[in-house]
Amino acid sequence: MKKEGRYISRTLENMSKNLSEQRFGLFLILPSFFILALIALYPILRNLVLSFMEQGRFVGFSNFSALFQDERFRSVLINTAIFCLISVPLELILGLTFALVLHQKFFGRGFARAVSFLPWALPTAVMAVAWKWIFNDTYGVFNDILLRLHLIKEPLAWLGRPNLAFFCIVLAEVWKCTPFVTVIILAGLQTIPLELYEAIRVDGANSWQRFRLITLPLLKPAILVALIFRSIQAFGVFDSIWVLTGGGPGGSTEPISLYIYDTVFRYLKFNYAASMVCFSFIFFLLFILIIYLTFSRRQIEY
Repeated sequence: MKKEGRYISRTLENMSKNLSEQRFGLFLILPSFFILALIALYPILRNLVLSFMEQGRFVGFSNFSALFQDERFRSVLINTAIFCLISVPLELILGLTFALVLHQKFFGRGFARAVSFLPWALPTAVMAVAWKWIFNDTYGVFNDILLRLHLIKEPLAWLGRPNLAFFCIVLAEVWKCTPFVTVIILAGLQTIPLELYEAIRVDGANSWQRFRLITLPLLKPAILVALIFRSIQAFGVFDSIWVLTGGGPGGSTEPISLYIYDTVFRYLKFNYAASMVCFSFIFFLLFILIIYLTFSRRQIEY
């Protein structure tokens, strides 16, 4: 009985000590939590309040109902969705390909990894200016290459035609952001145990079967992280399009972020812009939720 009593007493002491450490840890992070709430939570709540106001008066859902009658809002929402649906899958495919290559052992692998990550390290505005020079219809190198290869007969106004301009912003975004996807997937590849490949190789599996049965299923968490992060960034794209096309020609490349910017700083309609932000947030949150549920439906275990 004495031994059992001592054991219970010792267990209670350890639990009390652990609880005290947890409380102390919570106490230490409280300042950071308050600062984060002040910086992040307050603007979100303030934006939510503004979306239901107009000239200092509560107007309910009037601003939100006006969104559905705004043709420009529908246009920029479609532009943003198409931009995301084209650029993000391309980045995932190219990022996965580059990660698989850079994961192999070859001479100069470290240098190749460093060079491949350079586009992501460059400032977006600087990169966009460079692409704007490349696509210039008068002295751009893109037209010059195509003319020398006899693929076109005369210079094309890449940034002056709606379809071509959209192609240009997608190409610039994919070039810029593919290294980010490569880094995440490469990190995921390095967590896959080599024993799994050795075991399935003994069973006679070829390269494609190893990729389909081992690599791809175990990369699902890394791919999900890359997909969510890149979707968030692509949905809020601003600086590259602002520099390349300014949303033109004729609004054909205008994303929702650029329209919100114009609404606030050009038209000074703060409440209407706040409603656009809230609607976009809910719309995109549902999109991310669908992606997450789709990827987390099956759990892979070996």
